Amino acid sequence: MARDRDVAAFGERAQGYDQGWRGRMHHQIADRTADLALTCVPAPKRILDVGCGTGHLLGQLAARTPQAQVLAGIDAAPAMIEVARAAAADDRLRFVAGTAERLPWPATTFDLVVSTTSFDHWADQPAGLAECSRVLAPGGGLVLADLFSALLLPTLLAGRRGKARTRRRAAHLLTAAGLHSLQWHRVYAVIIQAVTATK
Repeated sequence: MARDRDVAAFGERAQGYDQGWRGRMHHQIADRTADLALTCVPAPKRILDVGCGTGHLLGQLAARTPQAQVLAGIDAAPAMIEVARAAAADDRLRFVAGTAERLPWPATTFDLVVSTTSFDHWADQPAGLAECSRVLAPGGGLVLADLFSALLLPTLLAGRRGKARTRRRAAHLLTAAGLHSLQWHRVYAVIIQAVTATK
């Protein structure tokens, strides 16, 4: 099962995830996503990070949104949640173990939902996006940054069969989840792109 392998792999890397070249790359992606998110929703009061990992992105958003009352992160790897909780420097930050497909919050809880480089690992991308849409308040914004490029088409024939690795496939899933006003942005190198959408 790909999802179990992915969760186990991230669990094993949790303690050193923010270190080395890979850690620097993830921080750059998260920092650029934070910039984009605050352009999309300039003064969010309730923020959710789906696939939050060690909590770096949510920490950046917390530092830049003093008006925010709720900053929640969820990740399928419990070891990532442990690292995020230990590193949290803001008492508004809350981290829970769980999946995108079953978000444990009521409908319309958040006005900003972000996700960086975790979407490709969701077991059921349509269900996860439906959940993101469900917990978004009307007019709220979603920022989804991940691997989206026509260069990845060959991978759809192998290990990532059925994943939305192109802009066209991702756009179809987003609109099916009830999101609109999609705009694409390059975030890192050629294949890491972000899409912003509104509920």
